[in-house]
Order: sequence, then C-alpha cells, then structure tokens
Amino acid sequence: MPSTSAAPRKFAEPRLPTAVGPLSAAVINVLAERPPRRTLIRIDAPIGDADPYGLDLQLALYTCYELHYRGFAGVDPRWEWNPALLHLRGQLEDAFLAAVRRDVGPIESDVTAADEMERLAREPVDGHPDATGPSYHLRDSGTWEQMREYFIHRSLYHLKEADPHAFAIPRLIGQAKASFVAVEFDEYGGGRGPRVHQELYADLLEAAGLDTTYLGYIDAVGADTLATVNLMSLFGLHREFRGAAVGHFASTEITSSPGSRRLVQALQRLGAPEACIAFYAEHVEADAVHEQVVRTDVVGDLVAREPRLDRDVVFGIRAHAVVEDRLAGHLMACWNAGRSSLRH
Repeated sequence: MPSTSAAPRKFAEPRLPTAVGPLSAAVINVLAERPPRRTLIRIDAPIGDADPYGLDLQLALYTCYELHYRGFAGVDPRWEWNPALLHLRGQLEDAFLAAVRRDVGPIESDVTAADEMERLAREPVDGHPDATGPSYHLRDSGTWEQMREYFIHRSLYHLKEADPHAFAIPRLIGQAKASFVAVEFDEYGGGRGPRVHQELYADLLEAAGLDTTYLGYIDAVGADTLATVNLMSLFGLHREFRGAAVGHFASTEITSSPGSRRLVQALQRLGAPEACIAFYAEHVEADAVHEQVVRTDVVGDLVAREPRLDRDVVFGIRAHAVVEDRLAGHLMACWNAGRSSLRH
C-alpha cells in the first residue's frame, strides 16, 4: 500500500510563458482565445527566417508541446488537437529537426546501435580532453550559485522526468515494451508517490531555496535548455521517430549514472542539503542498472524485431548529444566568463 506520510503537492496548471518574438507571440496569443469549433483558421508566423535553435522558435515549440502534458491555466484544452495549431507546430518541428539532422551529419553505413551504445558507455578518464563539461566543472570548482543555476535549467525536464519518453510505450511490443516500462516504473517511484523522480526533484529545488512550481523557470532559461526537452517531446509524439525516441532514452540512461556521480561529488564538496544529494545519488544507482536493461532488453529486442530501426536508434543517440552539447557549451561559456547562464 502506498505511503501517505508526505503531504502531496497541489496540482496546478502552469501559466503561459512570456513571448520573446513573433513565433512565440503567435502561439501564446492564439492560446488566449477560444478555439473555433466549426471553422478552420490559419495561424500565420514567420518561420522561414527563424533560427531553428533560437529562443523564439524553441519557446513557440515548447508551448505547443506543453498542451500534451499539463496544459496552461486559462487555456482551453481543445487547443491540444486544433488543426491550425498542429500545422504550425509541424512547421516548427520541421525547422528544428532539419537543424538537428544537419548537426548529427551522415551516419556511417557500418555503425550499429550496439556499437553506438558501447562507445557512449566508455567514460573518458579525468584529464582527457573529452572529460569536460558542466558536471566536471561543478565537481571540481563550481560555485553554489552555479549549481543552483544548473538546477534551474534542469527543472524544465526533471519536473516532467520520464513523461516525454513514456509516449514511446504504446509504439513498442514484446520484451522491448516490458523492459522499457520496467525502467519507467522506477522513474515513477516504483509505486510510491513520494519517490517519483519528479517529486524528488521538487524536493531538491525546495532544499536549494528555489521555486518548485512546474515550469516556474520557463521565462528564465534559454533556447538551448528548451531544445533538450523539445527534442524528446518531438521523438515521443511521432510514431515514425520511435527508434529515435528509444535511442534518446538509451543515451539518457547510459550517460546518467556517471554524470550523476560527479554531481553527487560536487554537492558533497559544496556542503549541499541532503535532498539535493539524494536526487543524484538515486540516479547513480538506478541508472547503472537501467543501462544494462536498456542496452540488451529494450534496444536489443527492438532492433531484432525491426532491423530497419537500428539507424534511427543511432540517430536518437547522436541527436541527444547535439542538444546536450549545445546546452553544455552555453553553460560553460557563461560560467567561464563569470556571468549568469540564465536570461534573468
């Protein structure tokens, strides 16, 4: 029987974000209206000249996707499946996906998903040129303020942790589905509400003196943060990208444990509250186990049943790296220059 010792947090639909340009304004402004019921409308937005990684496009896309999660306070839920908004979302997705495909580049003809996961699992030793990035910086010399900024950036995902990947479940069968659900079951607390990873992250934010509100920091983070979540929503919401969704899922699980270990070390060095340490400690242990399950029972079973998805899995892994590397580059550029990585 689930424990009820912890008082549950109240559910509240988030507020709409603040528009930052013509694309996000087009989406946010139309959501303030009632969707037409008997007529088709056209939502005009200047997508052609937009930067696919820019804040305006990423915020517009994030806002569209959020209708499939918790929606927004005061926004009619029927907008979720409005044809005009879906058409605009498709244009935003096409621009974003084209940029990601360009940056992933051609996938070698002889590479397999198994090869790619094996490469990903090999962590560079300290001192190696590849042993860089936010988790290394925070472990070795980062400040508490930089750590709190990191928490803010990651709140966009961790307060909905596992939800984007869960869209892939009905698109799988057999062992791949069973093992995928087993991993997600852990992410959702193993049947215990207070242990849901989203709740553990809210505990982390509270302990760090930060806002625990879902999407509470959407107006503070930049485009690269939004893109990391948009990519998994894009993959999860489209059946044609189920292989990429599984690749993204695999990459997340494989890289989580070592990165979380470095963050535990960083938090211990900084004397952080126990709730902050506990969140990442949970991921060190759980995701080390998940890695083996995902590699063998999820990806292995999927590509055995549908060999043509092997390259899609590789694409999902590399696409994950593209958006994560962009965010890491932004964080490190700001911190090395002695300035905040947040918009405000």
